[in-house]
Amino acid sequence: MKFEFATATRIVFGPGSVREAISTAAALGSRAILITGSNPLRADAFRNDLRKHNVDCTVFSISGEPTIPSILEGIRNAKEARCDLVIGYGGGGALDAAKAISALITNPGTPLDYLEVVSSGSAS
Repeated sequence: MKFEFATATRIVFGPGSVREAISTAAALGSRAILITGSNPLRADAFRNDLRKHNVDCTVFSISGEPTIPSILEGIRNAKEARCDLVIGYGGGGALDAAKAISALITNPGTPLDYLEVVSSGSAS
């Protein structure tokens, strides 16, 4: 079964989705941070296909659920590599990390500034 779910972000799932992600990525940028699960080797073929489409990748792996320190590290890596694209590849932790990193690369503050209920406690 193939489906597409469009919201503030775009998620494509099902047969042929990887091919579609490669062409979409190539249209959006040339330097990606590729957020993977704990085994980044699973994304090697995908990363090689991105390279063939002129998208260089910096790989950042997440084990389990992302933490604030891991999100901050991912942001640092993306900025240092001058990434213009964030790709989440894998399960829920990788996708959650990719969403957080993409939101904070170009916005001020820390993850705590954007969390509902569990904020930094600063008044706006």
